[in-house]
Amino acid sequence: MTLPPHHKTSALLADGREIHFYDDHAGRRREVVDTRELPPVESGSELRWDPTMEEWVVMAAHRKARPADASQQCPLCPSTDGAATEIPAHDYDVAVFENRYPALRSTDGAPGDPGAALAMPAGGRCEVMVFASDHDGSLARLPEQRVRTVIEAWADRTGAMNALPDVEQVVCFENRGSEIGATLAHPHGQIYAYPFVPSRFERMQRAARHAQARGTGCVFCSVLKTELAAGHRIVARSRHWTSFVPHAARWPYEVHLYANRHVPDLAALTEEERADLAGVYRSLLRRFETVAEAPLPYMALWIQAPARGERELGHLHAQVFSDRATPLRPKRLAAGELGAGTFISEVEPERAAAALRAAETWPQEPSHAEEFAAAAVR
Repeated sequence: MTLPPHHKTSALLADGREIHFYDDHAGRRREVVDTRELPPVESGSELRWDPTMEEWVVMAAHRKARPADASQQCPLCPSTDGAATEIPAHDYDVAVFENRYPALRSTDGAPGDPGAALAMPAGGRCEVMVFASDHDGSLARLPEQRVRTVIEAWADRTGAMNALPDVEQVVCFENRGSEIGATLAHPHGQIYAYPFVPSRFERMQRAARHAQARGTGCVFCSVLKTELAAGHRIVARSRHWTSFVPHAARWPYEVHLYANRHVPDLAALTEEERADLAGVYRSLLRRFETVAEAPLPYMALWIQAPARGERELGHLHAQVFSDRATPLRPKRLAAGELGAGTFISEVEPERAAAALRAAETWPQEPSHAEEFAAAAVR
């Protein structure tokens, strides 16, 4: 079943930042007026090159001024006649706007040769994506139609940011839960458009490049084939998507969600793949809410092909992970892990996969992803 198309409205906030509304259904007209008086956004971020690691570090001291406590007024809730927020609307489905305290903000150029400069202004772009107007909700608890709208917004913003001249990598992500670092409880995520390929993604590109050179094809397709053959780490499958706990999982609960088709990014998904993903992704997040005695805080991010160059090496997939096996037992990274960069896992991936397969996904309405079901353990 194909879900109805979404509707997009774009406008400017009082300080000139862009805001985009994505409604669940087409045809809605919005008149967006931001009544606040705001000074211009000043970033001041700087990229500094670490030659010992061959990677960029973003210096963004101005971000200390961003709101860290929304107990009085949440900046992501709808505006009211008496209180204007970052979202100038009395209601909305999904809203995306430029961050007022961005770690990355467009400049006239992109990073140059690391050997030529050790510091330069940080280009790129940072946006906030709000999944719903309800302050107390979560992406896992939203209707499937809304999750589809979120996917459409991810895809639309990925395509738009990939086209910016100083952007090299677009990353859509969510931090869910104050225990894992979310400063606002309102259900939301972020999109970072980096002016470079982050080092972790560059390592993935290098691994993909090496696999091609060996003649073994896409390294991600090979991983997916291996996990399907093994079977016992599969969490669930659908026609277009497969989720599994990776063979070398680093976190107590860690799931990778792969597109079954070799596709570079969210913008390149077909309508059928996006519709299927709405049910699949929501069910995956619900497993993180029910696998333990209380919802687990988690981090989720989409790994996409870089904006330009070697895009054929990328294979779209999401990684969702929690730093704890139970709500009260976080994994603390020791010096040998955080400092040396070598994880030590104390949870068997096969046991975690079995627990996630058995987790209740408590559907509240019929799912359009009818094929999504726990895979049989081989």
